[in-house]
Amino acid sequence: MNLLHSLLLLLPLLLFITTTSTATIPPGSSLYASNTSRTWSSSNNNFFLGFAQVGPTSYTVSISYAARVAIWTTDSVAVVDSGGVFQFLRDGNLRLVNGSGATVWTSNTAKLGVTSASLDDTGNLVLAANTFAVWSSFENPTDTLVPSQNLTVNQTLRSGVHSFRLLSNGNITLTWNDSVVYWNQGLSSLSALNVTSPTLRLQPNGILTLSDASLRSGGTTTMTWAVLADQCQVYGYCGNMGICSYNESSSSPICICPSLNFEAVDVNDRRKGCKRKVEVEDCAGNVTMLELKQTKFFTFQAQQIVSIGITACRVNCLSSTSCFASTSFSDTNVWCYMKNTPDFVSGYQGPVLLSTSYVKVCGTVQPNPSPLQQSGGDKTCWKLRVWVVGVVVVVTILVMAALVGLFWWFCCKTSPKFGGVWTQLADHGVDMEQAMRAVLASFWCIQEHPSQRPTMGKVVQMLEGIIEIAMPPAPKALTEGSSCGTSMSLSSKDGARSTYEASVPPPSSSSSFQTAGISPFISERIMEKQSSSLLGSLKNSKTRGKSTASPIHQ
Repeated sequence: MNLLHSLLLLLPLLLFITTTSTATIPPGSSLYASNTSRTWSSSNNNFFLGFAQVGPTSYTVSISYAARVAIWTTDSVAVVDSGGVFQFLRDGNLRLVNGSGATVWTSNTAKLGVTSASLDDTGNLVLAANTFAVWSSFENPTDTLVPSQNLTVNQTLRSGVHSFRLLSNGNITLTWNDSVVYWNQGLSSLSALNVTSPTLRLQPNGILTLSDASLRSGGTTTMTWAVLADQCQVYGYCGNMGICSYNESSSSPICICPSLNFEAVDVNDRRKGCKRKVEVEDCAGNVTMLELKQTKFFTFQAQQIVSIGITACRVNCLSSTSCFASTSFSDTNVWCYMKNTPDFVSGYQGPVLLSTSYVKVCGTVQPNPSPLQQSGGDKTCWKLRVWVVGVVVVVTILVMAALVGLFWWFCCKTSPKFGGVWTQLADHGVDMEQAMRAVLASFWCIQEHPSQRPTMGKVVQMLEGIIEIAMPPAPKALTEGSSCGTSMSLSSKDGARSTYEASVPPPSSSSSFQTAGISPFISERIMEKQSSSLLGSLKNSKTRGKSTASPIHQ
């Protein structure tokens, strides 16, 4: 069909199907750049037409909403000084003039029968002849689309050298310099988006974004979708011969020159690109190929495409008088893209790229310095600061640990609970025999094999002195040459088995758990229950004498 709705009409816009009211602007009205607070507003006071300052002494006319967020401007180059005036003339023409009186923009609607101008509640500036719209800002968009605004095949959103168009086949495209299409997509890819108040904007960096700006409530803009969120993927982002990349310290892209054989066009604005210090045509010496690993030159305008290896890709371009740069998209036999015109080369460098690119330079290749060399003294100073901070942190932690330890020792020593025990130990007020029983019992409890560990009932009997505690087996590391053995036979220093170990019956081969070296728990629980039931009687018999037994009840 001849007229296609804009992207935004594919989104839920039912909120905006309401009756539109307007605020009329009488003929002969004027706005002045020297007074930016004066504006023409819509009837709902959501949209404003007036001057906006874009530089120290430069102004432009725009329609904005909320906190001066512009949705339309007269023109990206229609900038005036503080003496600028925006006029709605009585002949029906809108005109922007600078301080000298020169016209910098006009709606070209003079003598077309325009009788009124109005800014409606959707942000549309309309020049009408009675009830017929002769001109409107919606029909002459700049870089933004808002709800209820259509985009037709013959319309273009433009921001700098980047433009956005709707093709007759229904696809939407992003184009650089009206010549290189760096993004082409169908409308169906956007149908799943869900925003309540969408605003489509072509950013100055060439990225198309869709934001939910909550126009009627004056809320903040929230970006919900973007074409080419990676800015380095935008064709020409770093200008001619510029290489776009990222560094570790920032998420924003940086623009660099391919090597020291090049220099920046403008050192204050790296996005303007680079130029050769000596052009290939003027080279009196040898022409060489500069190799750029993990780098690709965008090939939207590749004049020659061949399937050859990476070495041949370099050699063929070097030997060709018409080739200025080439890109191989792998390290094997793959496609080689060669650019035969020196008009524009846009590059992207990243650690995940498998491509290698080449560009002709005059004389010996002069690689860019490493990041350490580029930063120079700043890098050394930064490392020194890190070292100093590290030392301070470590010393602080050690001092704090020492203070905490000293405080803990002092509190524990003077505490009635701990201090009394410490005093008794120092004065031999604690039964050393009881302490030795506790130590020996603890060694039995931590034996490696579960079958050698006493039950809780036996532990109580050990601690109360009802049974004598045999010497625990020596640690495995002392009795065996290697700790890697799996034998369950542990010997004491004198070679004799302990009473406890000798009393443990060998595991039966009928149990899968026993075969795996795990003693059955049922018998231990029965033994523990029997031992626990005898505690009372054993306590009463302590005065009748102490028996000698191994930790396992026979």
